Amino acid sequence: MFYYQISLLKSPLSPLSYSSDAPLARGTLVEVSLSRRTMRGVVLESVEEPSFTCECIGSTCELFYPPKIIELARFIAEYYVCSLGEALALFVPYDTHASCELKVQTSTSIVLSSEQQKALDFTQAYSSSLLFGDTGSGKTEIYMKLFEQCIDEGKQAIFLLPEIGLTPQMKERLRKHFGSHVAIWHSKISAKKKEQILSDLQEGKIAIVAGTRSALFLPFSHLGFIVVDEEHDESYKSGSRPRYNAKDLALLFGQKLGIRVLLGSATPSLGSFQKLPTFRLKGTFFPSQSRVLYDEGEHGISYVMTQAIQNALKAHRQVVVFLPTRANFKYVTCKKCGAHIECPFCSVAMSLHHAANALKCHYCNYAETIPSVCPTCGHDEIIAERLGTAEVAQKLQAHFESFVVQQFDRDVVRTEKHLSEILTRFNEHRIDIMVGTQMLSKGHDYHDVGLAVILGIDALMAMSDFRAREKTLALVKQIAGRSGRKGYGEVLIQTKNAAFFKRYLDDFEAFLHEEAQSRKGLYPPFKKMLRLMSSHAKEEKAQAIIEHVVGIAAHFPNVEVVGFGKANIAKIAGKYRYELLARSDSSKALLEFA
Repeated sequence: MFYYQISLLKSPLSPLSYSSDAPLARGTLVEVSLSRRTMRGVVLESVEEPSFTCECIGSTCELFYPPKIIELARFIAEYYVCSLGEALALFVPYDTHASCELKVQTSTSIVLSSEQQKALDFTQAYSSSLLFGDTGSGKTEIYMKLFEQCIDEGKQAIFLLPEIGLTPQMKERLRKHFGSHVAIWHSKISAKKKEQILSDLQEGKIAIVAGTRSALFLPFSHLGFIVVDEEHDESYKSGSRPRYNAKDLALLFGQKLGIRVLLGSATPSLGSFQKLPTFRLKGTFFPSQSRVLYDEGEHGISYVMTQAIQNALKAHRQVVVFLPTRANFKYVTCKKCGAHIECPFCSVAMSLHHAANALKCHYCNYAETIPSVCPTCGHDEIIAERLGTAEVAQKLQAHFESFVVQQFDRDVVRTEKHLSEILTRFNEHRIDIMVGTQMLSKGHDYHDVGLAVILGIDALMAMSDFRAREKTLALVKQIAGRSGRKGYGEVLIQTKNAAFFKRYLDDFEAFLHEEAQSRKGLYPPFKKMLRLMSSHAKEEKAQAIIEHVVGIAAHFPNVEVVGFGKANIAKIAGKYRYELLARSDSSKALLEFA
């Protein structure tokens, strides 16, 4: 009889001991029983016969995890404070029968400008680097050339993009250059299609996988290069355990596996800018000229805004309108007592959705019909505050009746096909005004946008986050880049912080240098920070857990508790939330504390 430590996939438990009638290789995927449930697990190592009776391993699969993947998973488990089984579950296992030979050749030749060639030479001199390139400066052409060189060396590549950055235009460009040797990977792909991609990938038929963060965990046999485009984007962070950042893991994979990694952005994060060798690629690939205007008056649909839109439409140019809020209005408020109508399960105001005649919570998805009176005081005059995409689209359609206005957010764009259809209609001038959320800021090629309107940006600047200025400026710069891509364009920013945007909108690099000075000794990337959250159906228990952790922190001299108490959103899905923020000069000290 043989005995092994098995890490159970997706389980928060530590590895468990099981017996086997036959010897098993490290990394073998097996099926085992736990509390009358059948679970999959990974063989970690052989052990001596335990003093207790072990369950027998049920069956083995023709799939495995190579030693390099197990070691990467160990780091993820340690750094992101999760079990090894949860970390291993991120990775797609390898097929024991797969071929190891890459059967791909490139036939295209990508020509670069002299400045792009300098950028390419720079990136090739470092194992990890940052390409800080203006919007339209030709970063994608550099990526393509690097992919071409990677394939010619017999290697595979990963092209990571944000969740909504995998645009139809980008797919078309990749397929034009690399044909059937490119696979697209994201959550909306069918199980059958994913199965085919995995088979082709391990058979050496696929050289490049372009996809969202999960593409990082596919079973590559010859991985040689990783590009993380729009590296500043928040969607690279996982919202569930393990709460990893795919950008950081790409850099780790590069270090551990000897793979070149390139991060790219027009608005790089301060952390990447400080830590990595950086090439500054300035200018635009196409002749363009943008003029920035400011509306410092009343928020919402103002006279200045409607006049700017009218001027653009008269010139036969298209318009994009950005605001950070989906639905019709952010808050529904009683005019008499001032109370917001909040979700009964979360401590957040519900959003008004006219089309569904409902109030919806964007955190737990609870919905209820719009009340006729205030639930708090019974007053019958309820008003809505802060415009959302649906309301702005409706008002603009009423104002510009002879033009076509399209709402562009997750409430409307639910499928990849629908996204492609809307973008095609927009580029064919069958849509005149597009009103949307952050989906507008992604790398869609808008050919003839003459005006980009940015609303509601002050609310983002006021958020209680030390990165609020960085995130807001990056977002405004990305949206502003949608106007005048090929020719003249205007940008109208509705804000009370015009001085800030006038100072930094055309000089993001200067902002990064000055922001670095203000964060030194206090915040990342100069300090390491940890956020611990406790949640419980009983508020006093959630609070007691955090207060207990504060007491523990006193025994860690290298860890400073910055603050603790109720979370910004104090209740989600019926559970009360308390949090603690700690900082240190050492990641190790914070992990020991956690």
